[in-house]
Amino acid sequence: MTVQAPRDVLLVRPHHFRPNPQTAADNAFQTAAPAGSHVSRAAHDATTRLAAGLRAAGVRVHLVDDVEADRPDSVFPNNWISTHHDGRVALYPMYARNRRRERRADVLDLLRAEYHVSEVVDFSPAEAEGRFLEGTGAMVLDHVGRTAYAARSRRTDEQLLHRFCAAFGYEPFLFDAVDAGGRPIYHTNVMMSVGTEVAMVGFETIPDPSVRRMIRRRLASTGRRVLSLTRRQVAEFAGNTIELDGGDHRVLALSTRALAGLTSEQRAAVEESCALVAVDVSAVELAGGSVRCMVAGIHLDRREATSTAGLRPAA
Repeated sequence: MTVQAPRDVLLVRPHHFRPNPQTAADNAFQTAAPAGSHVSRAAHDATTRLAAGLRAAGVRVHLVDDVEADRPDSVFPNNWISTHHDGRVALYPMYARNRRRERRADVLDLLRAEYHVSEVVDFSPAEAEGRFLEGTGAMVLDHVGRTAYAARSRRTDEQLLHRFCAAFGYEPFLFDAVDAGGRPIYHTNVMMSVGTEVAMVGFETIPDPSVRRMIRRRLASTGRRVLSLTRRQVAEFAGNTIELDGGDHRVLALSTRALAGLTSEQRAAVEESCALVAVDVSAVELAGGSVRCMVAGIHLDRREATSTAGLRPAA
């Protein structure tokens, strides 16, 4: 396991996926499913393909099924849970009411059985106050530079961001990022990706030039190469990627749509650091998220002998 790139990940395979009507108002990346399409089955199959692609690249994958009909966005577990190198797990408050049931005790049981979990820090009671912080969707965590990058939106409460950073030892970097219509980008992780040696940032979505320079300098100060994504590339989910540890190499997981959006120069720069694992998840992308949103990295130490109780990962 590297500091930035986890070796193990959690994926949730949905059985009743659909673009969520409760998230459409502030998610400009979301698209209605075509009439007559079998989008639920397609998202199920896309998650299966992603799990297979990551396993083939050497990543350890926990693939668990969600059969509940009222959790349309359960394919995006990184919004409700994050894990950390010190053994702690964080749970997060969700903006859409129908997403709050995505938090699953059986997933926590799986983590406790397979990994050393010292504490669960639960921020979700803030939902009752109308305040939200949607995990590593709202925050892009630089584990090397100990910085939590967060774009302002209704899903990123400033007070909660500071609470998280104080509890887990990150410095908050809050900034504005907007879509082509001038609306706040709903999640930071659709316009920014931070790997071990390369970071990709949709600088065109950040209106303030001084903030662009500060982000670039801060990332460069950690020794990273910083690649600038255009607004069009962000719309193609080129910023929604995640670096993972394949054992003897690092991989960058992304969608085929995101990969097609990169220039040949950008692709070459990434491939100097990581092998690319590109998977077609176009059905899932209708909901406004892509591969990075589908992956919850596990930054916990594995137990020497594991015996999973309760929840059994899907094959």
